[in-house]
Amino acid sequence: MTPLAVTCGNLPERVDAARELLRNCVLCPRRCGADRLAGALGMCGAGAVATVASAHPHFGEETPLVGTHGSGTIFFSGCNLRCAFCQNADISTRSQPNDAVSAGELASIILGLQALGCHNINFVSPTHFMPQILQAIAIAAADGLRVPLVWNCGGYESLDALRLLDGVVDIYMPDVKYASAQVAAAISGTPADGDASYPAACQAAVREMHRQVGDLPAARRTRHRHARASCSPPGAAQRPRRYAPSDGVLGVPQP
Repeated sequence: MTPLAVTCGNLPERVDAARELLRNCVLCPRRCGADRLAGALGMCGAGAVATVASAHPHFGEETPLVGTHGSGTIFFSGCNLRCAFCQNADISTRSQPNDAVSAGELASIILGLQALGCHNINFVSPTHFMPQILQAIAIAAADGLRVPLVWNCGGYESLDALRLLDGVVDIYMPDVKYASAQVAAAISGTPADGDASYPAACQAAVREMHRQVGDLPAARRTRHRHARASCSPPGAAQRPRRYAPSDGVLGVPQP
């Protein structure tokens, strides 16, 4: 399948718009307002340059992504969440200067994973580096990108950022973690109420992802991995969920 990014006609304009989000940072629902282009760090600890902890073919992801040659996984250091249970805490709580990569270097990593035969490029914990990733995608799309792009995130996304990915990301894979804002606040450090609470922000984000890529067609899908974490408002009845016919991945309920 041809990745959406290759057919997106206005990637340079989107890159410029995304960079502006770093000037008064609104890349996640915290909307911390740090001027990352001027050297300030956001609440996530990230600045103006993306930092990559590791990149390699990964065989531990969901089976549909792994195939025979692996998912081309790029793990970004730092995170906009502070989950007490994080299995990648050694990289999610750091953003080291020696992890820094330019947009051109990140594009080379993307194309290098593709050359290894990876079936997709899987951006893990990408939220706080969306503009830098988008710039790298634009370079890679012009230089021969031909595999789909996976946005493998914590579900705590801003609509400002997601809308710039419309027509760029092929597969969204948010970890839907909480139905309780108070539990999210205690365990992941997000606000305990309001639009920036984890459940409110996640519901809005998943609806936007679903608007972009729709219901589970064979090649392009929105997936969430925490079946027990509801995207419904607290106390609401659980809506029926659709399953992909072949792999049993949970579909996203209609808003």
